[in-house]
Amino acid sequence: MTPTPDELTKVLGVDPTSGGAWVNGSGLVWERISGTSVSGHIDAGPEHLTPWGVVHGGLYAMVAESAASVGASAAVLDRGQFAVGVDNVTDFLRPSSGGRLELVATPVIQGKSEQLWEVSVTRADGKPVARSRIRLRNVDLAPRTEPPRG
Repeated sequence: MTPTPDELTKVLGVDPTSGGAWVNGSGLVWERISGTSVSGHIDAGPEHLTPWGVVHGGLYAMVAESAASVGASAAVLDRGQFAVGVDNVTDFLRPSSGGRLELVATPVIQGKSEQLWEVSVTRADGKPVARSRIRLRNVDLAPRTEPPRG
């Protein structure tokens, strides 16, 4: 059962469908969001394809980052934090010409300041098309009172 925006907002503190035109334009449908598991799907169509007729790898990287970010944020929300991606390594395993793509994200480690999540994207036939490793930093929800360093 797909959670409603209100249910997702309760888990995350924000509506994950408010991610902007790029994320929303991907067609990502959230099926489950928690601090220990995220799942969803995309029905990839012509708008997701390269000129050679295969799903663009950027779509895989973006949905992986989105899934890991919302799951990691759900994990630290009770601490007054959210998570931001600091590293995204996405391996493109085999081509897909579109159709239903399922994604599952799970944490590898959830530390005080950082988390590491793995995300798999599979075709309808169950074969993997992409695998991502997303490292995230836990940051405070409160606005900064000083400019960022660096």
